[in-house]
Amino acid sequence: MSSSEGAPESWISSFCSLMGHEFFAEVSEDFIEDDFNLTGLQSQVPMYKEALEMILDVEPEEDEDEEEEEEEEDDDDEILGDEKPPGYRRANDRRHTRVASDLSVIESSAELLYGLIHQRYITSRPGIQQMLEKYEMQHFGVCPRVNCSGCKVLPVGRSDTPGQETVKLFCPSCQDLYTPPNSRFHSVDGAFFGTTFGCLFFMTFPDLDIRPQWDNPLAMPPPRSSLPSLNNQVSAEVPPPNQPAEINGMRTVNFSPGLGKGKVYESRIYGFRVSERSRSGPRMKWLRMKPTDITELDELTRYESFHGSADNEGDTEMGAAGGSAQNAAIAKRKKAPMRRRRYNPDQMSINGADAA
Repeated sequence: MSSSEGAPESWISSFCSLMGHEFFAEVSEDFIEDDFNLTGLQSQVPMYKEALEMILDVEPEEDEDEEEEEEEEDDDDEILGDEKPPGYRRANDRRHTRVASDLSVIESSAELLYGLIHQRYITSRPGIQQMLEKYEMQHFGVCPRVNCSGCKVLPVGRSDTPGQETVKLFCPSCQDLYTPPNSRFHSVDGAFFGTTFGCLFFMTFPDLDIRPQWDNPLAMPPPRSSLPSLNNQVSAEVPPPNQPAEINGMRTVNFSPGLGKGKVYESRIYGFRVSERSRSGPRMKWLRMKPTDITELDELTRYESFHGSADNEGDTEMGAAGGSAQNAAIAKRKKAPMRRRRYNPDQMSINGADAA
């Protein structure tokens, strides 16, 4: 394969341009050539050296044994001449047959090796920046959930071991996983993205806006005439004033905007909500709920307001009520009496000698 300029296309570019490989980022050759980034992969990939040479487009070097074998074959040809035994084949022909049979194994090993390298690359600084560009351009698609309103998703894996599960799509709006809608991605191994990338991505870029994207044609809001009335739809509660803009460095508008009251599907029959006690009633709705007051999610502030804050030396500055309650509890504790061991002159010591 060659590009439009006539220069040969690299193996990495051709691999990422295949159908179904749109989720992959192009790993730089500098990252692959660094042996530290490939630590531990040699034992997981068969024919590791040949696969690495294929990824880097390096011509395999001929071994000295093969060169000596060719020289011996040339000497045999001069001695035998036309009188060669039946079934005789030169070493070059045998090597060609061996290479042709091993080529498919090397290609599969190269794909496995590149996937494992890709899992580590997308957690590095240049790799996660490259995935950010693909995320903003919506290369991974949007969440199929209606209440997420077209939130962009991210490819993740449920296991770091190859061959366990295929790639999944993580939605930061509802904090859930989905199978890619296109079947071309159903053969992509989820270990090539790993379990770390999804969470690390949003921790690295906390300023990303994951709120409903109404500019997306696939997630346009319904017209006002078709919106349900308050009689048959639970409306979202109005949050109290003075809500913080950030909690622990994360924007509060990105705290699962697809969850909470008004963002949970209500089962209804002829306009009446189905009771949770019904056999076919809703189950586990609390998994989709979110507090209206966002300060309830700030557990650190709530803990410090109740128990006090800890200084650098590890001592805890307790409040008046909390400190007095703890001191009273400590005062009520009774110290266990210490039992003194009596000396027995007839007892042997641990070394087997008589006690002095």
